[in-house]
Amino acid sequence: MKVGFFVPCYIDMLAPQAAISSYNLLRRFPQLQVEFIEQGACCTLPLTDMGYTRKACALEKNLVPLMLPYDVIVVPSGVCTDQFRYHFDSIEQTHEVKRLRESVFDIVEFLHDILQVKELPWARFPHRVALHNGCHSLRFLHQARPSELMIPDFSKPEALLKMVDGLEVCYATRRDECCGFGGTFSMWDAPCAGQQGLDKVNDYVANGLEYVTSADFSCLLHQQTVARKHGINLKMFYIAELLNGDAKP
Repeated sequence: MKVGFFVPCYIDMLAPQAAISSYNLLRRFPQLQVEFIEQGACCTLPLTDMGYTRKACALEKNLVPLMLPYDVIVVPSGVCTDQFRYHFDSIEQTHEVKRLRESVFDIVEFLHDILQVKELPWARFPHRVALHNGCHSLRFLHQARPSELMIPDFSKPEALLKMVDGLEVCYATRRDECCGFGGTFSMWDAPCAGQQGLDKVNDYVANGLEYVTSADFSCLLHQQTVARKHGINLKMFYIAELLNGDAKP
């Protein structure tokens, strides 16, 4: 299987370790031919959020030919995967564009649904870890059951994390509450976003948790910044850092 590895702009700039762990994790599976999409750029989510359709269209046109040569595209970000799959519509929806949108997967979906991974023998992290399911991953990518829905319980990130030797998956009391990042929302309404982030990190502390993970590093960046500002001792890991055995206490 030929895999195109697309690194979102914010991961490239602010969390390169998330991309490195994700790339190295994919390369552990011999059935995959993994190639880094070097000329990749923004997935257009900020532009789409702010209504800049013409600018988003120009970016989308540039991205399509870069991503078409691959069987699947794997993205280390749930929010960007959601953008490709459900909102990549500023350009004409040709057959190629539709095929591209159907071939993009977040790394959790790819490991759980496509590869159907059953074990991660190289991964060990003997600690309690809070799992934060970002709003996009939870309610658009359907990676877990939102607590407001009365449907059978499931969690793809939790299933993968339970394969890490010694790791105990935990949650905040209000486990599905938004952490306040929300992309451009954190700029439009910074006081509200900051308070939501503070509520979230205080919830971890109240439950005796020191480590946090998520399939959305955007949420982790927001929470880590709030925690540091208020002197709260928490350490954030992108989920692939734990699944690849790279996370260090």
